[in-house]
Amino acid sequence: QVQPVESGGGSVQAGGSLRLSCAASFVGYRHYCLGWFRQAPRKEREGVAFIERGGKAYYGDSVKGRFTISSDTAANTLHLQMNSLDPENTAMYFCAIDATSGCTTWVFRGPDAPLDPRLYFHYWGQGTQVTVSS
Repeated sequence: QVQPVESGGGSVQAGGSLRLSCAASFVGYRHYCLGWFRQAPRKEREGVAFIERGGKAYYGDSVKGRFTISSDTAANTLHLQMNSLDPENTAMYFCAIDATSGCTTWVFRGPDAPLDPRLYFHYWGQGTQVTVSS
């Protein structure tokens, strides 16, 4: 199963926590980058956190210190632990897989590189909604 399937979204009050999960087959790829993106209404899709083979992780500035990405290679599962949530984190969260390279291609793309993450990540889940109330 290559198509990612997210779970774990829901509604929580500000300051609370949620743990998102994504089931997808990624271990068979020699190089991969697993990522979480989010998209709020009327906003661009935003990168949240990424992890590549070997476990090196990258985070968006707004979530550093609060969110933790991890992967379970035995279970082909990706997780996103989200702590200290605030209403600004309300969005649809998507799991995505780049099955051809590690995360530096996306994370350190140059200023002239395409910005659309769909050009880098080949497989996307349907998303799971996270709603944080104040």
